[in-house]
Amino acid sequence: MSLQTINSTNFRSGISRKGVTFVDFGAKWCPPCKVLLPILEELEREESSRLSILQVDCDESPEIAAEYGVMSMPTVIVFHNGEPVDKFIGLRPKGVYQAALERYA
Repeated sequence: MSLQTINSTNFRSGISRKGVTFVDFGAKWCPPCKVLLPILEELEREESSRLSILQVDCDESPEIAAEYGVMSMPTVIVFHNGEPVDKFIGLRPKGVYQAALERYA
């Protein structure tokens, strides 16, 4: 299973869903991003009824990264009902993301 990648064309529609959406800002060449990917994929499988996880490649969509102040990768921004409510910079353990889901779901 792979996370859906979004770009400037479909970013707004991607985050506008009701509920909780995590947006993973990273790049293909980023080693910590590669470590984070299976963690997020597992979380999405386990919580698919409550959570959507999307990816933004910062090399392909730098304007979205700039709009949300992404300065380092990976950065995961938590959206609730389309609004940014939390941000995690750097690689974090799965429990950090699970706690964020519990906070906003």
